[in-house]
Amino acid sequence: MDISFDFGTLLAVLVCLVVSITLHEMMHAYAGLKLGDTTAHEEGRVSLNPLRHIDPFATVVLPIITLVLFHAPILAAKPVPFNPDRVKFDEFGAAIIAAAGPFTNLALAVVGGVIAHLLGGNAAVYNILTIFVSLNVGLFVFNMVPIPPLDGSRILYAFAPDFLRGIMAQIETYGIFIVFGLVLMVPAFSELLINLNRSISLFLL
Repeated sequence: MDISFDFGTLLAVLVCLVVSITLHEMMHAYAGLKLGDTTAHEEGRVSLNPLRHIDPFATVVLPIITLVLFHAPILAAKPVPFNPDRVKFDEFGAAIIAAAGPFTNLALAVVGGVIAHLLGGNAAVYNILTIFVSLNVGLFVFNMVPIPPLDGSRILYAFAPDFLRGIMAQIETYGIFIVFGLVLMVPAFSELLINLNRSISLFLL
């Protein structure tokens, strides 16, 4: 869903972003805690305090850049730590932790879409809900990209053959630079993410 860019929109984006990112990351940490790993809990990540979850570039700068350039946000947050040796169900437990964040955003987007339909007569409220839905869909789509260290890679890893797991492990340390390079320098990749974002947002709204 396209979002017009102005000061009021930027303010609404920042507020919605804080809520969406915070719940995304908290649910990662909460899922890890429920699966037996206290690592994130010990670092204070099972928290509604947004300052514990924000990454300055991926959470603040990147979505503003992509909002201005493409009229749709692409964003991520500070990764939630976990110890795979302490997680139940091995790789599948790690996949559940990874899925908890983006699927929380998808659920928030669905709720926002339902409310938008119910309160569609109020233009101001509808515009804010449009931003909320688009941001959460953006979080879902971007984080489901199956390139380490994004959440989609953790889900893929649980089902991938050994040779693919080896490749993913090798690019883990610099995978985020690959992702940002693809987003900012490969138009086909960024357009794919933007089109997915728009299609899902339009469906919900």
